[in-house]
Amino acid sequence: MGYGELPLEKRLKENIKNYRLANLYKIESLKTQMKLLYDLTGIKILLTERHGDKMAAVGNFSDFVPDVVDDPGRKLRVANRTVGHIYTKEDEIISGKEDLAIEFLEQLIQMWEMLGEEAFINRERAVYIDEVDGQLKKERYQLSHGEEEDVLTGVLNKTFFTERMKSLDKSEIVPVAAVEANINDWKFVNDHYGEEESDRLIQIIAQIIKEEAGEEYILGRVDGDVFHIAIPMPEEGEAKSYMERIQSRCNNYIDNILSPSVAVGLMLKDNVEEKIADVFAEAEYKMFENKFEMKQNPAYQARLHRNIK
Repeated sequence: MGYGELPLEKRLKENIKNYRLANLYKIESLKTQMKLLYDLTGIKILLTERHGDKMAAVGNFSDFVPDVVDDPGRKLRVANRTVGHIYTKEDEIISGKEDLAIEFLEQLIQMWEMLGEEAFINRERAVYIDEVDGQLKKERYQLSHGEEEDVLTGVLNKTFFTERMKSLDKSEIVPVAAVEANINDWKFVNDHYGEEESDRLIQIIAQIIKEEAGEEYILGRVDGDVFHIAIPMPEEGEAKSYMERIQSRCNNYIDNILSPSVAVGLMLKDNVEEKIADVFAEAEYKMFENKFEMKQNPAYQARLHRNIK
């Protein structure tokens, strides 16, 4: 299932119905905890699946037939859905520990619910990321030589990059890093060296952007001298490191004529309600701040004008 078909939030609501206790817990660990409570207080405990199948018991429940409809016992709930039932027998509770037994049992159930929720979300998220990654790889392969590409650079053109961003919004993936890379003084190169060299400048920088990108990155040329890069679910510091590598490689690029340089801006989409297009607009402001700072550097100006007499 592709990321555009079933958003993560929706699948978290729906998929819990497919989980059994063994998918969420190590049953032996639960039984060990039940045994500790029994040894402390004498309370007998039976754990069943949501439909009543017995999974673990401390004490004798061989003659007990769970009726989860009319007598559900205590419900074990994960993601707002019942995943199991807990039944007790209190005939052997140690005298004076009746209240303690019930209090500890309730705390145990709360802990199980918290751990079950965490296990469920982590498992679903991991599966979802794998599906998204597979879909992105498939689309990248399908688009490798299609009309979706920008002819000059090989990245997505503006039209299809925009469509991909709409799909990314629908998928409700967060966070997404939005990086804008703007070629510095592209017009200067065009005016002084001609269209052929200005195109070559675009290609050089596009190649660097592609080579430094991860497989899951979505790359697009959205204007003559502007590239957008979307990074779904980046690791901490990943997008910043990516920008630094791009700028470093540009600044160290050796060419008889050209002096590749890019200004970059980064913003993070961390709310499913945000539109990635709006986040890129914010990244553009960050890019302009970076561009202004770079152009004030005498070393940058000297490199740019080194062939101008």
